[in-house]
Amino acid sequence: MRAAIIDKPGEIHIGNVPDPKPRPHELIVRVGACGICGTDLHIAAGEFPPSPYPIIPGHEFAGEVVAIGSDVPQGIGTQQTNIAVGARVAIDPSLFCGHCIFCRTGHGNLCLNWGAIGDTVNGAFAEYVAVPAANAYVLPDTISFREAALIEPISCAVHGIHRLAPKLGDTLLIVGAGTMGLLLLQLALRGGIAKAVVVDVNTQRLERARQLGASSTYTDVKTLLSEEPLGFDCVVDATGVASAIEGAFDAVTRGGKLMVFGVAPKEARVSLSPFRIYNDEITVIGSMAVLYSFQAALDLMSSGAITTKAFLTETLPLDEFPKALDMVKRGVGVKTQVLPNE
Repeated sequence: MRAAIIDKPGEIHIGNVPDPKPRPHELIVRVGACGICGTDLHIAAGEFPPSPYPIIPGHEFAGEVVAIGSDVPQGIGTQQTNIAVGARVAIDPSLFCGHCIFCRTGHGNLCLNWGAIGDTVNGAFAEYVAVPAANAYVLPDTISFREAALIEPISCAVHGIHRLAPKLGDTLLIVGAGTMGLLLLQLALRGGIAKAVVVDVNTQRLERARQLGASSTYTDVKTLLSEEPLGFDCVVDATGVASAIEGAFDAVTRGGKLMVFGVAPKEARVSLSPFRIYNDEITVIGSMAVLYSFQAALDLMSSGAITTKAFLTETLPLDEFPKALDMVKRGVGVKTQVLPNE
């Protein structure tokens, strides 16, 4: 099969690799669509320490089951758990060990042996990919593969909202109007946020934020704070950029919360006032990937809670994977996806 391979940081080629074979508890999925995430940029640049090289990236994906391992249960369960050849599925890429102290206390996303399809093992920027059967979620016929490839980032946003825990009537600021910022915006508004403001330097993305319900938008936090000097109850950084995180911290009101959601390079550092954290009782939290949130994300998409047309802006064939990475790096569109079998 053909696949996009990151040989080492900065070196990518499209080539032929052996077709995957299912181990007893695995499925083989013919990839229908796979989205590019900021994490993929970090992997390509050598900024995501868990990733080995060479690796086939791709962790936001959906497709059709074409082979089933010998130990995968069949003929039992509900429509969403009964996997058969031909089933249309979205995949939770999480690979938790199940044995460490964090897995055993319900924090699998903090697993000491954490892994993920496309991050630590070969992923879905390929014609086919092997996945654990337990990670597959059967799709309703109303959801396309391109839409279903959004379920993984939605599940990350669901976990982020669980971590942030905004109250009804809170005010919200989101710094970064990429895919994750816009998903968080939609979920927060659905949960009863009174006012949601979005900051980004990309004016096209800000226009999408307004279309999705943002109360107002700005291109920098300083201008925003000149008009909203008391700040916001909940502030989210969805960029992973150190200077943006510092600006987001400045916008937290007394007694408020800052959530670092964007993925920063491991060596990045920020400067925050410990006195202000103490004196203003500011809570600083993080949100890491997915935790028991994939089914909720699928249900939210099925219910129409997510406006998918606002996200699905660019598609490219597998051979143009390097171009797709560059488009994401330059902020073109919102969600760029690769269609490996088209």
